[in-house]
Amino acid sequence: MSLVFIAPILLTYELGVLTLGPDSLRNAADVWGRQFLRLLGFGQYFLLPLLVCGVLLAWHHLRHDPWTIRRRVLGVMWLEALTFGVALLVLARLMGRFFEASAQDVLAAVATNTERSTWSKFIGYLGAGFYEELLFRLILLSGLAIAAKQAGLNRRGSLLTAVGISSVLFAAVHYRFELSLFGWTIGPQYGDTFGWFSCLFRIAAGLFFGCLFVLRGFGIVVGAHAIYDILVLLTS
Repeated sequence: MSLVFIAPILLTYELGVLTLGPDSLRNAADVWGRQFLRLLGFGQYFLLPLLVCGVLLAWHHLRHDPWTIRRRVLGVMWLEALTFGVALLVLARLMGRFFEASAQDVLAAVATNTERSTWSKFIGYLGAGFYEELLFRLILLSGLAIAAKQAGLNRRGSLLTAVGISSVLFAAVHYRFELSLFGWTIGPQYGDTFGWFSCLFRIAAGLFFGCLFVLRGFGIVVGAHAIYDILVLLTS
């Protein structure tokens, strides 16, 4: 059901990037995933989304879930994702008031590139909803939870640890910085200038998405993330 739910988001993003050409706003998590595959010798354009679909199908099979697609459930999932997307937007506004941030600071919590067209931003935000949740929740959060459990933490402790660490990393990669380690320089080449409000909100958003992933699953968190970003675009 999650795969069917996110399919329109993924297809619209990938086709949008192809049709926009130089004006496309490809998500950073998408770029990192493709660069990693190229390092392994795989440069096929659609390989990354196909791998994700394969992982979700394998997950479905291992859980022994039914293969029936229920339209009513899909409708409820969209309503749920919309509700959570609106809730996060309300949280952004409330945090903005609490920190006495300007409206521009609130909107800057999503990296809105004013030099891009509205359609290009829309496509980019769909990619953020899918690929950022793929990287930070499905892969990173799950991996951290498994590692924490192997280290001796119970299920609750491992999940809380994984949600916390993945949320901080989720916020950090939105900013420009460089780290030197054993002769290697790592860090995002593109990103925002650091600001306390945007950083704290992104950590809060990471906690929000992390809890949503644990409690409601991958499909809902992808939908909520994409809808939140689009709501920011529409209200900016």
